[in-house]
Amino acid sequence: MVPELPAAADRETPVGLSRHTFRAMGTQITLLAPEADAAVAGREVEALFAEWERVLSRFQPTSELSRLNLASSGARARREVLVGDLVLAVTRAALAAAEATDGLFDPTLLHSLVAEGYDQSFELMPASRSSTGPSAEPGRGHWRDVRVDLLLRSVSLPPGVGLDFGGIAKGMAVDAAVDRLRAAGITPVVVEAGGDLAVHGTPVDGTWPIDVETGATITGVELDRGAMATSSIAKRRWMVNGELRHHLLDPRTGRAAVTDLLSATVAANTCREAEVAAKCALILGEAAGGSFLDSLGLAGLLVAQDGRIVPIGGWVLAGGAAA
Repeated sequence: MVPELPAAADRETPVGLSRHTFRAMGTQITLLAPEADAAVAGREVEALFAEWERVLSRFQPTSELSRLNLASSGARARREVLVGDLVLAVTRAALAAAEATDGLFDPTLLHSLVAEGYDQSFELMPASRSSTGPSAEPGRGHWRDVRVDLLLRSVSLPPGVGLDFGGIAKGMAVDAAVDRLRAAGITPVVVEAGGDLAVHGTPVDGTWPIDVETGATITGVELDRGAMATSSIAKRRWMVNGELRHHLLDPRTGRAAVTDLLSATVAANTCREAEVAAKCALILGEAAGGSFLDSLGLAGLLVAQDGRIVPIGGWVLAGGAAA
């Protein structure tokens, strides 16, 4: 999902804006900002994503999240671990999302992810492997047993439970980057990270043209405010003993979700909200996922495994067609 949708394959950056790309958090980050502010905006956004990755990456053994997860392992697991502001904020957001979705979003599936084969940064993973070791216990609402003490500024994990913030941390980083640029008076801007996107202000024509991948095709939409997020099982896939696995786990089984959807894209006020809703809709599948988004009053675009494109909640497709 990237801004601009011209007819030609070579997309052009909108007039008066500058495009800046870099890699962080295992994906490509794209920033669009006014040409006059491009250098400052680029430095600010790169620094923010670098800090979030340094603190929250489960693939970096020295990260604060890795140290928190390590403290819950083994027979001598510690009950309370002092954490910084960022871990505290993201942990609280993830637990709030788990409660709001009755555990359909669950940040405590780290060991299940590792058992499925997602044990290193995706770009380093082999496309196929013969074994991933013993299976992990299925997710059973361990998020309910995570304790956050705001006074002590500590997090307590149940023994043997690990946190993986994944998409919600990426979405929150996008929101934080846009907020930082807005506070600096830099507008209009777009920040996009691997399908999570937020905007502030509008270009000269009043809306942001956005590309949404819908299987083998591209669907155009226009965004004038807020955020969008896409959750997909089309790219982060691998084979274990000849069986296809992917990174989206169903907390009800602790295994790769079995769904009739290929992807779900959701528009919301914030990337954090859109990311959680898209993930839950994808796990639930076309019928239940559509009803879920309707219940939240959110617009979405579901792509079925058979290639059908299903707009939800008044989502407007290219050409003006809506659900």
